[in-house]
Amino acid sequence: MMTLSRLCRVEPLNKSQYFSRTAVYTESNGQVGLADIDNPTKVSPLEPWFGVIYQLADGRHTLAELVQCMTNRYPVNPPAELEKTLDSVVERLTDGKLLILSDEPAELAYYLSHPIEYLDIEKAKQQMDRPSH
Repeated sequence: MMTLSRLCRVEPLNKSQYFSRTAVYTESNGQVGLADIDNPTKVSPLEPWFGVIYQLADGRHTLAELVQCMTNRYPVNPPAELEKTLDSVVERLTDGKLLILSDEPAELAYYLSHPIEYLDIEKAKQQMDRPSH
């Protein structure tokens, strides 16, 4: 039986964790979206907050650094509940398996390291086809 506590996260995010993207993405025409490596013109656009977080999800920065970075973008009057909004977006991306959180920094695979526009598509596909160890 699904309970409210199981449905809703009770624990706050651990801000010392690192966050990494898990899917190929694009930064085409000022829009961040998920890209299909086999059909690079097929894009699933992300909402603006999701896109910003996805761009920053390089595995080398913590959630605390994300909050600080986003707060710094608003030197005067940051949006109300900014940290809660960021937590919500991170949770939704994590629940959708588009982000992973880890206790240590992570180096992204080549095909995740840059937007698809900057990748050698054949190299990226070859790397994706390799079995992971």
